Amino acid sequence: MYYFLSMLALTDLGLSTVTLPTMFSVFWFHAREISFIACAVQMYFIHVFSIIESAVLLAMAFDRVVAIREPLRYSAILTNGVIIRIGLASAGRALMLVFPVPFLLKRLQFHTINTLSYPFCLHQDLIKLTVSSRRISSIYGLLVVISSMGLDSVLLLLSYMLIVVTVLSVASKTERVKALNTCISHICAVLTFYTPMIGLSMIRRYGQNASPIVHVLMADVYLLVPPLMNPIVYSVKTKQIRLHILKKFKKQKG
Repeated sequence: MYYFLSMLALTDLGLSTVTLPTMFSVFWFHAREISFIACAVQMYFIHVFSIIESAVLLAMAFDRVVAIREPLRYSAILTNGVIIRIGLASAGRALMLVFPVPFLLKRLQFHTINTLSYPFCLHQDLIKLTVSSRRISSIYGLLVVISSMGLDSVLLLLSYMLIVVTVLSVASKTERVKALNTCISHICAVLTFYTPMIGLSMIRRYGQNASPIVHVLMADVYLLVPPLMNPIVYSVKTKQIRLHILKKFKKQKG
């Protein structure tokens, strides 16, 4: 579990690192210009880290399934080698899926000056600004979403169906509550990640008449709230992490 938490923390740090520079430049220094290459690089890493985070959340769901369904074989199934392969597969899938996107955008024609909807670069925002046909880029972007976050969300749902079936088969009510309690942090992380994403998609699809502030706010929530909330959720719900943090504060106070 702690290996997966480390992966989640690194992914959140990466997502914040590639997002915050342009946000600070826009909101603090009113620097509202960015070159196409810089925008494409930022877009690439934003989507890469988003897909990695989705995969890590799925891996954490698998961790919970194994811990609840096969507690005696947990250490034998989730060995260090298996966890390393899961991490490498998550990163490799994201890097390969998003790799063609900047090159597809490079083939398109844009206006000399373009106005983005958000203080950072997203694929769905960039293709909206093209003056040439964006059919191929749009279709590929949809395929990337379906084969990554769409597939992950379905597997997440199946994982929790297995967990619920297993928990309901336990005779003791205390054991049921204890088993489900180990999943609360992960459920919060999943909701924190997917709810803003769905909200942003709905706003883009059905909120054409909404204020631009609403669009910017939803995009900021989508990229900034998960890195903010995940450490808080897991620090509060994970006893070992909470005690270690309190110990650090007491040591500094002393």
